[in-house]
Amino acid sequence: MTATPAAPPPSPFSVPIFRAIWFASMSSNFGGLVQAVGASWLMTTLTTSPQQVALVQASTALPIMLFSLTAGAIADNLDRRKVMLIAQFYMVAVSLLLAWCAWAGVLTPWGLLGFTFAIGCGTALNNPAWQASVGDMVPRAALPGAVALNSMGFNMARSVGPAIGGAIVAVAGAAGAFLTNALSYVGLIVVLLRWHPVRAPRTLPREHIATAMLAGLRYVAMSPNLCVVMARAALFGAAAAALPALMPVVARDLIVGGPLTYGILLGAFGIGAVAGALSSGRLRARLSTEAIVRVATLVLVLGGIGTALSHTLILTLPALMLAGSGWVLALSTFNVTVQLSTPRWVVGRALSLYQMAAFGGLAAGAWTFGAIAEAQGVTRALLAAAALQAVGGLLGLVLPLPRSGDADLEPAGHMTAPATTVPVDARSGPIVITVEHRVAAHNSTAFVAAMNERRRICRRDGARRWTLLRDLADPDLWVERYHVATWLEYVRDRQRRTRADQQNHDLIQSLHIDGHAPRVHRFIERPVGSATYDPVAEVQATEDALTDPTRAN
Repeated sequence: MTATPAAPPPSPFSVPIFRAIWFASMSSNFGGLVQAVGASWLMTTLTTSPQQVALVQASTALPIMLFSLTAGAIADNLDRRKVMLIAQFYMVAVSLLLAWCAWAGVLTPWGLLGFTFAIGCGTALNNPAWQASVGDMVPRAALPGAVALNSMGFNMARSVGPAIGGAIVAVAGAAGAFLTNALSYVGLIVVLLRWHPVRAPRTLPREHIATAMLAGLRYVAMSPNLCVVMARAALFGAAAAALPALMPVVARDLIVGGPLTYGILLGAFGIGAVAGALSSGRLRARLSTEAIVRVATLVLVLGGIGTALSHTLILTLPALMLAGSGWVLALSTFNVTVQLSTPRWVVGRALSLYQMAAFGGLAAGAWTFGAIAEAQGVTRALLAAAALQAVGGLLGLVLPLPRSGDADLEPAGHMTAPATTVPVDARSGPIVITVEHRVAAHNSTAFVAAMNERRRICRRDGARRWTLLRDLADPDLWVERYHVATWLEYVRDRQRRTRADQQNHDLIQSLHIDGHAPRVHRFIERPVGSATYDPVAEVQATEDALTDPTRAN
């Protein structure tokens, strides 16, 4: 009997809002690339230092490293559409001020870096909200295609934007490029103003931003798969930063050209990136996540070496096309892996931490290879970057990327707050949870292994001081014990469990002695000998709750 072939995933372009925002974002990306050309070339006229030229890219990437986690917490707790609108209006204002300063001729090298840093702050605020919104717009099966399309849209703009940007700089100067960028935000602002997404009602109050940031850090730190992606992305970004950061110097010193030449070089890089994005779907169907990144690393190494050794456009352009395809293949694969390895409640923070890793690597790499170029020349800097990229590819032998999309990260079910007899409110705590398990001796080894995973899940979602105890008088009795800060955090912990986590719960239950289900006890810690604790008042409150059960919650 012939197996029925799996249906292809739906096209993200079949979703009207994704399609509208995609086109508007491509226009905005075009303006951003024109601005980048203007800033990078303006820096070459303000200073002869290759390091300061490279710092233009570093100053744009640095805010993403510094502020993305805050932006991710904001994206997970506030209306993502409003967050994106605030970011767009902010970047319009900064871009207009930058255009005026360039037109007036008052910019210094450090002043220009300050403006590019400020625009990077807007990007840092916008990106987690936008990328987390993609998963809300399209079905899960279409998510890899949507991420690839986003990369393709950016790089389609990259393929023509820099060349046009070079022409704009040649004709109207850097101020014209900065004004073009300011105008490019208008289309996206209009689309966002007209978008009114349906929001699921909140059953719990929003987390404080600081608490949400800590929860995001904890989730990623307790997720081994995500830690591997972060480490690989940081190293990849550090090595990959050299080409775009030093491209103005390549155009000026190796090719001996002007701003138009620089734009053409960036255009070649962008054309290669579009080709890489177009091929990502076919590669994903045939290769594992790790294999795709290894292919991307190889072609980026070859492209970097070719660019370093070439002194003519005829050889440099295909080398940059090769490097561009590797660049987008790797970064889009990292992005998809993070999104498919993270539940929706924390996806904005996970993406922000991924961006911090990748762009932190980009910022560090731009600074490092800019310093090498200043001391040893651009050719040696690019060769050193290619060598580091090769080391990153070999790291995959030790830390391979996880397969993405295997775990079911949908919520395990609608978890309501358990009924209590002792009155509690959201701030009551600390809460202590104990779970009694009855497991026969011959299942104890498998039980401890399953509980090790249970420990990771609980700690990842907010539990503290998790321990597993065995009764010395009753060897079949095991007690799981952990703390949470407040009753509200305990309810959040219950709601964060996914269907993949439920599989661990089911395994633990299957190891129980027949007829003995886990017994859960929930306690609230009370101070002893404190004047602030009134046991008589608590007894009265308990009696009131028994009389009127609706007061228990």
